[in-house]
Amino acid sequence: MMNKLTVVARRSLTPRVDEFTLALPDGAPLPGWTPGSHVDVSVPGSGLTRQYSLCSRPSDPSSYTVAVDRQDVASGGRGGSAGLHRDAGVGTPVLVGAPRNHFPLTRALNYVFVAGGVGVTPMVSLVAEAQRSGRPWRMLCLARTEADMPYLAQLRDEYDDCDDHGPAGSGRIRFHGSAQAGRLDLAAALADLPRGTAVYVCGPGHLADDVATAVADQPAVDVFAEQFTAPDLSDGTAASFDVTLATSGETVTVAPDASLLDTL
Repeated sequence: MMNKLTVVARRSLTPRVDEFTLALPDGAPLPGWTPGSHVDVSVPGSGLTRQYSLCSRPSDPSSYTVAVDRQDVASGGRGGSAGLHRDAGVGTPVLVGAPRNHFPLTRALNYVFVAGGVGVTPMVSLVAEAQRSGRPWRMLCLARTEADMPYLAQLRDEYDDCDDHGPAGSGRIRFHGSAQAGRLDLAAALADLPRGTAVYVCGPGHLADDVATAVADQPAVDVFAEQFTAPDLSDGTAASFDVTLATSGETVTVAPDASLLDTL
């Protein structure tokens, strides 16, 4: 079921990423959600529906906040994000589904969060939950430049000087800019993780696979990934793919001629 919400605020986070705050027209509380959740957003006037992570705090039921990376069709996008950027101004009604969570924070002894660009969006609520749990954690943010990294300044302001597991100001939020420093050596950045570490990763391309490879030989280190990038089928060949359900752990195979929904 989709609720008709209204864009009550909008701001630019980077040259390509805008933040949208959505609320019910009468200001009534919205359905609750847990850290790592996302919502379906119907793009005004297009008939397209896209999934965006919630970037606000679950403790505030007055609104939902999502951050949208504009990807133009000419650059490989499919029109959804560009449509939101173009048409969803303050006051615009938007259909939004109930929150769903396929990326919850698991119980662990230690956390590492790896965010590539707009992949930081689910991490905003996840690191807040990790902080609330009192368990050690740190975060690695990856983008071309600091100006391209959404929420970087906010995360630094909130957490860099409140480290309970190191000296004040030591900085749990590390940024790596590829424009100046080149490609990050993930194996070195994620070396020697303590047993019982949960590594959360969200970002473009093969980042999730690269992180999994980097920690594959470390004992008792688990990787949890969220990735919205579609597989490359530019040659026109349909392929099957596997989906693992976060709640049950069951894995299903979606055939080339079947939809994910029908298979589930």
